[in-house]
Amino acid sequence: MLFNSIEFLLFFPAVCLCYYIIPHRVRYLFLLACSYFFYMCWNPQYALLMLTSTAITYASGLLIDSADRIEEEGKRKRRKNLYVALSFISNLSILFFFKYFDFATGTVVRLLGLAGIQVQAPAFDVILPVGISFYTFQALSYTMDVYRKEIYAEKNFFKYALFVSFFPQLVAGPIERSKNLLIQINEKHKFEFERVRSGLLLMLYGYFQKVVLAEYLAIVVDSVYNTYTERTGFQLMVATICFAFQIYCDFGSYSNIAIGAAKVMGFRLMENFNTPYFAVSVSDFWRRWHISLSTWFRDYLYIPLGGNRKGKLRKWINLMIVFLVSGLWHGASWHFVVWGGLNGVYQVLGEWLKPFREKVMKLFKVDKNVFSHKLLQMLITFGLVDISWIFFRASFRQGLSIMKTMAGLRDTYWFTWGNNLEAMGLTLATRNLLVVALVILLVTDICKYRGIDLIEWLCRQGIWLRWLVYFAGIFGILIFGVYGPGFDASQFIYFQF
Repeated sequence: MLFNSIEFLLFFPAVCLCYYIIPHRVRYLFLLACSYFFYMCWNPQYALLMLTSTAITYASGLLIDSADRIEEEGKRKRRKNLYVALSFISNLSILFFFKYFDFATGTVVRLLGLAGIQVQAPAFDVILPVGISFYTFQALSYTMDVYRKEIYAEKNFFKYALFVSFFPQLVAGPIERSKNLLIQINEKHKFEFERVRSGLLLMLYGYFQKVVLAEYLAIVVDSVYNTYTERTGFQLMVATICFAFQIYCDFGSYSNIAIGAAKVMGFRLMENFNTPYFAVSVSDFWRRWHISLSTWFRDYLYIPLGGNRKGKLRKWINLMIVFLVSGLWHGASWHFVVWGGLNGVYQVLGEWLKPFREKVMKLFKVDKNVFSHKLLQMLITFGLVDISWIFFRASFRQGLSIMKTMAGLRDTYWFTWGNNLEAMGLTLATRNLLVVALVILLVTDICKYRGIDLIEWLCRQGIWLRWLVYFAGIFGILIFGVYGPGFDASQFIYFQF
C-alpha cells in the first residue's frame, strides 16, 4: 500500500478515526493489526520475516535483561555479549539471504572466473521484502539499547512488535530508536486539533514533494539516463542535477508523510532531513541527509569501531568502513558501494586538506562568515554530492560513461534551453510547472534553514489566508499531480532498500 495510492487515502483516515474512538488500553493492539495489514498488502508471506526478526530481538532483550542480574561480572558480560551476537548474526543472516546472497555469489563467481575457475552460482528466485533493511536496523538498535542499559527490556511482546512494525515509518523510515518511539506506545494520545492540523499540513507538503516535484523530475531523469549514450553532456548534466532534487523530494516526501501521519495520531518521529543541499561540506551534508540512518551508523558502527578516539588515521579508516557499509546497505550492487565510498573519500580528503585550506583563507584574509563564502561552500558541496549521485542512479560503467560525456560537454545546446528540456520529455507547460514547484521547494527550505516554521506561521494567520493555502495545496496537487486511473503509482525510491 503506497502512500500515494487511493487505498492509503482511505486506510489512513479510517485508522485515525477508530484509533481515537477505541479505549486507550487496546489502541496498541489495534495499531499493531493495522501495521501488519499495511505491510501484508505487498506480500503477506513476508510479514513472517518481520515477525521472526521481532521475536528474535524481543527475546534477546529479555535475555540481556536477565543476564544483567548475574552477580559475577565476567559471566554477566559473556552472556550479554553472546545474546547480542546471536541477535545480530540471526537478523543480519536473514537480511543477507534476501538482499545480498545473489550479489555475494555473483561476485565470488566472477572472481573465480578471473582466476580461470568456472563455477555455476546457485540461483534463488526470491523477492526482496519491502523495507527489510529499515525494520531490521530498527530492531537491532533496540538490542543494543538494552545492552547499553539505555532502555529497559520491553516485557509486552505486542507493544514491542508495534515498535518494529509501526506503519507510518515501517518501509522507508525514519529508522526510529526505542528510546523515542517505544516509550510513546504507553502514552495516552488525546485528539488535539492543533497537532492534527500540523500533521496533516506536513503530509500535504509531502504529497506535493512526491506527486508533483519528484514525479515530474523523474520524467527528465528517466528519459535521459535510460538513453544516456545518445545524450549530450548538457542534457546529462541537467538530468543529474534533476536527480539530486528527485531523490531529495522522493525520500523527503515519504519522511514528511510518515512524520505527519504519526503526528496526527500523537506520535513524535525523529526528523530525517534538514535542508541537506544547504550543507557547507560533505560531512555537514550527512548530518542533514537521512539523519536517522547516518546517526544509526554513528552510534552502532562508527563509535564501536573507535570513532575519532584513536588518532586521525584510525578515524579515516572508520569513516571509510561506515560509508562503504552504508553504500552496501542501500543496495546489493557495486555502484552503491562506489557511491558510499566516494562520500567517504570526500570526507577523508576534506579533513586532510583542512589545514591547507585554513592557510589559504588566512593568506587571502577570507571572512568565513560572509554570505558569499558560505554560498561558495554550498555550491561546491552540492557539486560533489551530485557527482556521487550519478553512481547511485546508474551502474559503475554507465556512471563513468556519463561523467566522460559530461566532462567533454561536446554539444552546442548551451543556448537552447527549451529545446533540450523538450528533448528530455518536458512540454512547455510541465517545464513551467516544474520551475514553479522548485521555487516553492527552495523558499520552503530557505525558511527552514533560517529557523522559520512555516506550518506554525501559517496556523497563526487569519482564517482566510489559512484556508486559501489549504485549498491551493489540495487543488494544486489534484490538478498538477501525477496520479489516478491509468497511472501506475510509482514506488518511493527507498522502498527498494
